[in-house]
Amino acid sequence: MTVLMALGAAVFYLIAYHTYGRWLARKVFNIDPNLVTPANQFRDDSDYLPTRRGILFGHHYTSIAGTGPIVGPAIAIIWGWLPALLWVLIGSVLMGAVHDFGSLVVSTRHRGRSIADVAAEIIGRRAMLLLMILVSIALMILLAVFVLVIANIFDLYPQAVFPVWMQIPIAVGLGFLLYRRHVNPLPWTIAAVTLMYLTVIAGAWLPVTMPALLGIPSLLIWVVLLFVYAFIASILPVWTLLQPRDYINGYQLMVAMMLLTLGIVIARPEMVADAVRPAPAGAPPLLPILFITVACGAISGFHSLVASGTSSKQLANERDAQFVGYGSMLLEGFLAVLVLIAVGAGIGLGYKIIGGDGSVQFLAGREAFLHHYASWGAAQGLGAKVGAFVRGSANLLGALGIPANVALALMGMFVASFAGTSLDTAMRLQRYVISELAEEYHFPVFRGRWSATLLAAGSAAILALIPVRDPSGALVLGKGGLLLWPLFGASNQLVAALALIVVTLYLEHRRAPWVVTALPAVLMVVITVWALVLNLKDYLVTGRIYLFVIGAVLLLIEVLMIFEGVKRFRVVRLEQAAEAVSAVD
Repeated sequence: MTVLMALGAAVFYLIAYHTYGRWLARKVFNIDPNLVTPANQFRDDSDYLPTRRGILFGHHYTSIAGTGPIVGPAIAIIWGWLPALLWVLIGSVLMGAVHDFGSLVVSTRHRGRSIADVAAEIIGRRAMLLLMILVSIALMILLAVFVLVIANIFDLYPQAVFPVWMQIPIAVGLGFLLYRRHVNPLPWTIAAVTLMYLTVIAGAWLPVTMPALLGIPSLLIWVVLLFVYAFIASILPVWTLLQPRDYINGYQLMVAMMLLTLGIVIARPEMVADAVRPAPAGAPPLLPILFITVACGAISGFHSLVASGTSSKQLANERDAQFVGYGSMLLEGFLAVLVLIAVGAGIGLGYKIIGGDGSVQFLAGREAFLHHYASWGAAQGLGAKVGAFVRGSANLLGALGIPANVALALMGMFVASFAGTSLDTAMRLQRYVISELAEEYHFPVFRGRWSATLLAAGSAAILALIPVRDPSGALVLGKGGLLLWPLFGASNQLVAALALIVVTLYLEHRRAPWVVTALPAVLMVVITVWALVLNLKDYLVTGRIYLFVIGAVLLLIEVLMIFEGVKRFRVVRLEQAAEAVSAVD
């Protein structure tokens, strides 16, 4: 079953890329290789930089992947592996990849402007303001969640700390060689990736544990350090750290996915998760929450921000758009399938738990699965869900003869480093949005990269550190990741819906087939409204006022944006009808 699931998904995505993806490129978006892209037209070697197709793919893919296709499926399998699998397969091909591809093309043809900025031209200035506010909220939540994920990984798997931080000097060195010494990228890329894996082995034998300082828990210290890092990384030129780190992580991801696939083929683990589990203890309803829980593995609004925020500024030739935009999403979908197998089957191969009193307990089969998925309980937090993937993946790597401590270091680094790449990109995107809003509404204090980035980091840090109550009723910091995830999913899918509305209107203007984006847009609008209403009721009943306020703002923005989009669509159709009448006369 698991082998068929993995190999079948790979074949399905390959066929989709060469059929539906190619049709979109030729018949819907009319890709033009002779178009002068913004990367060439506005080259400044800081944000605008023509980039080799393979390097750009690495940046784009690792930026959109992050922990989304890991955490989302790792949570959603609580409702059973079959609903999540179907959503990942169908959603990524017909919705997510179309959304990413379209956002990249539209931004490229509008001087590399963000999808929110493009909305001003296609829909109107009110739409731009609404979308920018929404994007800013979504990025703030994303930054908070991803920092919490990385901090939890560092706390749970100290073997991953050394290799994750060592990626920074390795990436900086590679960026210097590629862009200042103009070396042949292949041998130096191989050297950088090899060095990265050597740090994994070193980390397995030299785990780094953060001690509590002055009464501050280790998790909180990691959160602060990660925000400081993201602040610095986001203000550096893209070639310095962002692009080479993403490029290296692209190779890391390829290697990890190949190892996981090979481990599945060799171990042939049995699926110990239920195929369908409609009402797990304490969980929200499967519909519609599944569709906002699994975001990045099927469709994600964050991808439109990356495509129109950084990737469109680095696209050297428009013919690369299908490979970068459509292809990256399908590969992310395949990663989500591997995650489902790791947490639903790999974890059943067993592992040990060492109690606080030194006692050892061995869990295997369904018992191991239920240790992480007995209930939705926020007390388990993101650590339990991400831990299920890390342990399940380590078991699959163990079938290849990789020692357990090395496998844990490898998979811990895998999750943390990909969250880090999205963290870098998201902070940079948030800086762009804040600067654009400050420019538009005359707040010069936040137009600069330093002040805008400081506001971006500060607001996300406050959200990440809001205390939540554990089962004993005590307030704890840094444990609210699972509480924030549904809000992130709703805001993220709302951005996807509105980005699809922008792309749909762009296609309608050009008289191109717009149904391929309009139908996914309608579906995502319905899902997000439904999910937001359910979440708002829950936040109000449980007294989580800060989440209720944010959710209410998101719902209001969605209603107003839909009104603006429908109004503009009617205007465009009337204009086209008038043109048709004039042509006949």
